[in-house]
Amino acid sequence: MTTAYRFEGKPARRPFHAHPDSPTQPEPYLVNPELVKAVNLAIYLKRPLLLEGEAGCGKTRLAPAVAYELGLPFYRWDIRSTSKAQDELYEYDAILRLHDVQAQKLEAASTRDPRKSEEYRTFGALGNAFTLKDCPAVVLIDEIDKADIDFPNDLLAVLDEPWQFTIRETGETIKAAHQPIVIISSNKEKGNLPAPFLRRCLYYFMEFPDDPQQLQTIVAAHYEAQETLPKDLIDAAIDRFLLVRREGELFKKPGTSEFLDWLKALMNFEAQPYPADALAPDQPIPHRELLFKLRADWQKYATA
Repeated sequence: MTTAYRFEGKPARRPFHAHPDSPTQPEPYLVNPELVKAVNLAIYLKRPLLLEGEAGCGKTRLAPAVAYELGLPFYRWDIRSTSKAQDELYEYDAILRLHDVQAQKLEAASTRDPRKSEEYRTFGALGNAFTLKDCPAVVLIDEIDKADIDFPNDLLAVLDEPWQFTIRETGETIKAAHQPIVIISSNKEKGNLPAPFLRRCLYYFMEFPDDPQQLQTIVAAHYEAQETLPKDLIDAAIDRFLLVRREGELFKKPGTSEFLDWLKALMNFEAQPYPADALAPDQPIPHRELLFKLRADWQKYATA
């Protein structure tokens, strides 16, 4: 991969001939200059970019925004507690091959040739990125801290020189012609990640947009026809939302996605937009099921 790819946080600069696996819709995502620099450093140094921050601050939306603007393919890997480093490199279906061997003996038709072992392997998100010949891919490894403690270090064996992996069942060695742009998110659910892994990554902590002007900008990015929106309601919703977050004693603070869903409901769920003055601090919070996801938080705001 060359340094020709440079992220600017401007989706309007998307290349005309984007890769077929590139996102087709622009991501209404606001990127501050520091984060833009972090992305470009990761591209230049060919290192994963590790993002941390509270849930709802926008970590998972950065990777598709980068892929869209640069016109590059985007592959997402959602980590689970059982995930292994090989999971998204490839899968090999030995059972299907055995089935085809038996079918061939019975002279049954098959579109696959069991003599060709490569017909029974399929690539995952990371494997697809390694097989690209004409451009790099953007790969999101989401919530890496959910996996086993050995997972991050196992991943380093692939995301480092010589940037290749071997398919044991076929004997193939897959070497990346273009090192992928890897963005990794973490919520620190299981504490700190291993030191060798952290040394390999670039690190960026994403702050929640915790002031009215930042949320106003986010609303503008998500609602193109902003002039049709009730400004007094938006202002009141922002003020009440930030007050809820700042009052403390919440087990899980609502994030940006919860705020946008809540604002949409305030504007459009009923026949008329919710009255702005009814969002005053001494009034009950409407549609609280959109903001609070734990019982204690829900009960705290059951009444004014």
